[in-house]
Amino acid sequence: MTERDAAGEAAYEKTIKDPTPLDPDVAAARLKEVKRIFDEEGVHFWIGSGTLLGAVREGRFIPWDDEMDTAGVIGMHGLDMDTIYRVGEAFRSHGFYPRIRPNVRHVSVALIKDGIRTDWTCHKIINGRAYEFPGVELPLHLFETLGEIEFIGERFRTPNPPEEYLRRKYGPDWRTPKGPGFESDVVGEVAEDALLDRGPRLLRRLSMGLLPRPNVSVQIFDREGDSVAGAELAVAGLGRSKTDARGIAQLYVPGFACYAMTVTWPGHRELLYEEFLTPGNDYTYHPGPIVTPEEHYKAGVRAMALVQKETGAMR
Repeated sequence: MTERDAAGEAAYEKTIKDPTPLDPDVAAARLKEVKRIFDEEGVHFWIGSGTLLGAVREGRFIPWDDEMDTAGVIGMHGLDMDTIYRVGEAFRSHGFYPRIRPNVRHVSVALIKDGIRTDWTCHKIINGRAYEFPGVELPLHLFETLGEIEFIGERFRTPNPPEEYLRRKYGPDWRTPKGPGFESDVVGEVAEDALLDRGPRLLRRLSMGLLPRPNVSVQIFDREGDSVAGAELAVAGLGRSKTDARGIAQLYVPGFACYAMTVTWPGHRELLYEEFLTPGNDYTYHPGPIVTPEEHYKAGVRAMALVQKETGAMR
């Protein structure tokens, strides 16, 4: 890894682990720059997630948003893997750090510059659908003929109709501002087995959760450093698991990707919104610092909080 890439990785991790709300003027200038580069490269992207929500609902960036969201679907509008890597290099030539990471659901591209992250999510088509993080099913008709919206003085493509996309992502009352803490609402819209293919989904139902065989474990500790028996680990789109006497919860993870999960036991609940899990690995969880909503807009929500253990250490 080059020194520049190491600095880029550090900048990326900071936007995930220690995010801060966007300055709307700076964000507008950066999103216009991103659009200009995409346009020069002939990429038909659309704005999504919180960026689209703010544009449609409020005509501005949502005050507590901390990154910008763009997307596309591989296999539609000329988007393919060669284009993704080519465009990544184009952004690099304009001073961005392009972090490209394929996973089972999409190719995740984070475009970092001056500490600001713009996500370009390149969705894969799976069983005739795209899947928005953390597991929201999106029908492809939303992206066949893209719509347009005026935002920050530019025209941006959108899923069509954008209202259906936003309803699927944020629920039926997406027009009502919720303030910080929206992550719980998003996770609540994900079906319990949404990220399992038909085979594993059927096996899970037939076996009442005993199959498919778990391939990831998470050991849960409390603030005193003691393991917690009977804690619940709920992973959006994959299901739920209880910890055993050693505080270990077993999970079935279909492939490397970013997942959202909640860790709960009496008197404790924390949402881990962006956790990278790899089949065959073991992880540990320790609670984050106690922070009130007045102290930080991400109170009760963390990302990249799990620590990977040596493979097989807990089995």
